Amino acid sequence: MLDVIKAIIYGIVQGITEWLPISSTGHLIIIQDFLPINMSPEFMEMFNVVIQLGSIMAVVVLYFNKLNPFASNKSEVEKKETYTLWMKVLVASLPAAIIGLAFDDFIDEHFFNPLVVSIMLILYGVIFILVERHNKTTKPYFTSLKSLTIKAALLIGVFQVLALIPGTSRSGATIIGALLLGAARPVAAEFTFFLAIPVMFGASLLKLVRFGFHFTGLEILVLLVGSITAFVVSILAIRFLMNFIKKNDFTSFGYYRIVLGIIILLLMFIR
Repeated sequence: MLDVIKAIIYGIVQGITEWLPISSTGHLIIIQDFLPINMSPEFMEMFNVVIQLGSIMAVVVLYFNKLNPFASNKSEVEKKETYTLWMKVLVASLPAAIIGLAFDDFIDEHFFNPLVVSIMLILYGVIFILVERHNKTTKPYFTSLKSLTIKAALLIGVFQVLALIPGTSRSGATIIGALLLGAARPVAAEFTFFLAIPVMFGASLLKLVRFGFHFTGLEILVLLVGSITAFVVSILAIRFLMNFIKKNDFTSFGYYRIVLGIIILLLMFIR
């Protein structure tokens, strides 16, 4: 029962940090270090990825009409625009898919630790602050998902490759990339949400296949509880972020990352 309660905590953290640019994987690694679930390392490696499916389903539910090219309330033009949006998402997914498949084992072995997480949290926290200072003197070029070009989508996908290093934040890397390319904050955030769908489904499927489908009853319960919790919390987190960036920039997330990274370094030193 204690492991189920821990799975709820993991799901809450996943649901919040997946969409805020503060690194969900980084936070889960940290929690696993200080609040471990009594499961095998192989299960936990898979669990930390697969509970992201709960977060993905939140995007699908919240944006179902925008993402559905078959919606009866859409005109032919709107349906075509939806297909084009999916094309941009799939093109942007290619770089991370290619690099991730090639280096997945190497990354898991060498970079999944609190030290790397803390460094990446601080580094990209500083980058967020610098990017937002630069944006104060510039106007966005891409003010809607429709105006976002295929080339820009691909370049955002290249930035997503950086998120293969834990602590970077997938949403953080893609948002930074989108902002640097001239996307408005709501466009950067929404495209990041949609880009997560194929990337996370692919990563989760890969982890499930490698782990195998032979689960104990407790493992199934822990996985389901974590995923469902992540789904519910993700809905709240996405709504919060979209409302937040209507009046604010991402600078506060940069400071949060820096403070958290320093705290992790101090805890490592004390321990």
